Amino acid sequence: MPTTLDHLVVAADTLERGVAHVETCLGVTCEQGGQHPRMGTHNALLRLGLDSYIEVIAIDPDAGPPEMPRWFGLDDPAIRALLRERPRLLTWVAHTTDITATIESALHDPGPVRRMQRGNLEWQIAFADDGALIEDGLVPSLIEWGPDTVHPAKQLNERGIELKRLIVRHAHPERLRSRLAALGLVERVEIAAPGSGEREPALQALLDTPQGEQWLT
Repeated sequence: MPTTLDHLVVAADTLERGVAHVETCLGVTCEQGGQHPRMGTHNALLRLGLDSYIEVIAIDPDAGPPEMPRWFGLDDPAIRALLRERPRLLTWVAHTTDITATIESALHDPGPVRRMQRGNLEWQIAFADDGALIEDGLVPSLIEWGPDTVHPAKQLNERGIELKRLIVRHAHPERLRSRLAALGLVERVEIAAPGSGEREPALQALLDTPQGEQWLT
């Protein structure tokens, strides 16, 4: 099934720090999102064109214990240590109109499909039982929005932000290429080995903004 980039995930140890990071990088402020009671997280959002957006996500300090390990590796001690250093572009999510068929075509196990709801949004999303990222976040999670759900991007204000390039750097770029190709996503990203002195793996996004081209990392 055809898949497209749905949203970029910026994670932080607090939502306030994550929103400030995006504003520092792009010069615009995110809009308030909401809470995910099942996962113990909350978010803020920023529109990227007609059908994609940036999600800033963090553990919600006011939430009760989640039903399962949190998505996007947010319970992983190593990731939590990284997020204490600074917020970062942690991973991305790809949209499909048939999540079951897309999973069947994958070369990896995206994890079980779970139904989620927040306000007027309903979706299905696949992630591992332990919440672990796929290939350190460089292979996206899969999402299918409900048939009666208006995509979040269409509910956000236009802020003049557009994604130009999404770059993934990994020590085994050909393995990554194969996994993205199986999902129909290989043309949406630039895949490369880490550069000299770069921490691997790495996810980087170049965006058009009202202040010109800016990097989100």
